[in-house]
Amino acid sequence: MIITQSVRIAPGTYRLKSPSTAAAITIKGNNISVDLNGVTIDGADLRADPDRFSGTGIAIEGGDGITISHATIRGYKVGILARQSAHLRLTKNDLSYNWKPRLWSGIEKESLADWLSYHQNDKDQWLRYGAAIYLSECDDAEIDNNRAVQGQNGLMVTRSARLKIWNNTFSWNSGIGLGLYRTTDSQIVHNRLDWNVRGYSHGFYNRGQDSAAILMYEQSSRNTVANNSATHGGDGLFLWAGQSTMDSGQGGANDNVFLRNDFSHAVANGIEATFSRNTFFANRVEDCWHGMWGGYSYDSLIEANTFARNTDGIAIEHGQNNQIIGNFFRTNDTAIRLWANPTQDPGWAYPKARDTRSRDYTIERNRFEGDKTALNVVRTSSIRGRLNQFDRVATKTQVGTDVTGLDFEPPNPEFPIIIRDYYFETFKPADAIDAMLTAGARRGRSTIIVDEWGPFDYRSPKIWPAGKPDSRPMKLRILGPAGTWTLKAARGGTVAAKQGNVPDEIVFDPAGPGYDIRLDLDYKGQEDIVTPRGTIVKAGTPFTFSYVLFEPPIDWDLKFWRYDTAADPITAPDAFAARLRETPDRAERTARLSYLTSRGLAEGLPNDRVALRAEGTVELASGAFEMAVISDDGVRVWADDRLVIDRWNVHESAVDRVPLIAGRHRLKIEYFEATGWAELQVRFSRTAVDR
Repeated sequence: MIITQSVRIAPGTYRLKSPSTAAAITIKGNNISVDLNGVTIDGADLRADPDRFSGTGIAIEGGDGITISHATIRGYKVGILARQSAHLRLTKNDLSYNWKPRLWSGIEKESLADWLSYHQNDKDQWLRYGAAIYLSECDDAEIDNNRAVQGQNGLMVTRSARLKIWNNTFSWNSGIGLGLYRTTDSQIVHNRLDWNVRGYSHGFYNRGQDSAAILMYEQSSRNTVANNSATHGGDGLFLWAGQSTMDSGQGGANDNVFLRNDFSHAVANGIEATFSRNTFFANRVEDCWHGMWGGYSYDSLIEANTFARNTDGIAIEHGQNNQIIGNFFRTNDTAIRLWANPTQDPGWAYPKARDTRSRDYTIERNRFEGDKTALNVVRTSSIRGRLNQFDRVATKTQVGTDVTGLDFEPPNPEFPIIIRDYYFETFKPADAIDAMLTAGARRGRSTIIVDEWGPFDYRSPKIWPAGKPDSRPMKLRILGPAGTWTLKAARGGTVAAKQGNVPDEIVFDPAGPGYDIRLDLDYKGQEDIVTPRGTIVKAGTPFTFSYVLFEPPIDWDLKFWRYDTAADPITAPDAFAARLRETPDRAERTARLSYLTSRGLAEGLPNDRVALRAEGTVELASGAFEMAVISDDGVRVWADDRLVIDRWNVHESAVDRVPLIAGRHRLKIEYFEATGWAELQVRFSRTAVDR
């Protein structure tokens, strides 16, 4: 369909598959209003896995003054895609449940295959990650009162200026809530951007994998970001100057103002702002690894913020001329950490073009309460501290090597902490929402649950391990809205309790070696629930939810070899094959192939240039199955002497999936680690019809 004039679409559900060369609906022209009140546009069967969604729901090509309102668009790789459309307005649309990838990080160990990279987008490379809304060169657009949950990305904007982005909810996505690239002079206010996260398992690892509530890259400057809730993200704010700055030392994502936002409970950094000059005023940053990571930041003002319960409140390496004024630091391990590294990469252009010493800090009028260390400083010069207050601080200053010009005056408990009265010009719509989490709302990194499809939103019941999945017996948590549960069926073990209330914790005792577990519970609640695929289940209606774990027993026979350049697996394959016929450097047996390390694969082995051969037999009962192999670097896999995976090259972590039928299968895996990180993980699963 091509729309060239204002129109109201008749209410109903339209199942429109997007062709490979065009969107399901295309809008062209000027001053066009498209009202889709009561309209749902489906691009796919929502029972399908969301990594199979493709195409675009609505495309806007050029024009001026186009408005789209009240649409529900789901099941696409991109919900709305607009290019070179000035004065565009998108209002009151629901673009939830669009594309997102399957994640491969487990409870105990992450996979590097899940890491994101948004560093390049001059050729719209971001489109490979999908988006609810993607705007390119759309100056003076207004994006308000839209909703996008349970996809990978919410709103992504590139090469645009003077946008107004307000009152939106872009939450519970597995990548980015709001992303800007070369976008300037815009107002981002009163948005809910919570739980945009991946790469986290509470108590096991906290990586974030470059997910973020707000992403600002590559010369995104002079923007105002105010009154947003950006909690429980991989990062709360991820701001980076861009590759052009890295290569030239010029520019940056500069002169942005971040005012009264909540960046708490980030997996990695509440605020990551690097190689740039910005202002951070009156933000809340609690319960993060780093409250603020400011590598190579300069001429920045950090004032009147609250940093609480972080490992580091503020951590800045190679920073210059930064002011840290009037902040409240509470119960951080280290409130302020400043340092320079002893060396920098000699091949890196940035330090060749700029002075990158750590120097010239003003630290004044801050209050430190219950922090273990107030200031830790290494290889830094010219730090002036005055009029700071300390209460129950174990160590006020911890001074390392090569620190000069440290002038830290004695504390003055009588001097009041005064918040200076700054005026920041912000866009204030009349019906702006209070986007912050309400008092008593769910908070804390312990509430982040990330499964194979992203963050769990607590809108439906879920079973999740309380510890390691291979614990015997297993403790399982039942999470979700208040209600009751009843045991419907259990495979692969026994559970003592037959019913209970949600939330709850039960004990499951697996039977036999390996795991082939399926636990089905029936749920009834007093309120409607919404499933992770967007289906509404009315209050009181029984809803079956499940926990599945499949790990067949395999006794892997492992052999390891060192190799040198003369036996390189790519350039000298015959010599490499001959090396694997020699006596191995190490041999062992294991029940699981699960390696992820920057060090040696096993004791006594080097970090790089190591080969592995694994042989084992798997017995699969009736049904249909899939074997997934994650590798970094090269891997070859044989099943019953048939080569089924051949990714024999140096590569970042990648996933290969092979269908298997029931029966007994002989497996052989050859793998080499050339350089950098090593990853080899083998997973088995029942296909959807047999789960």
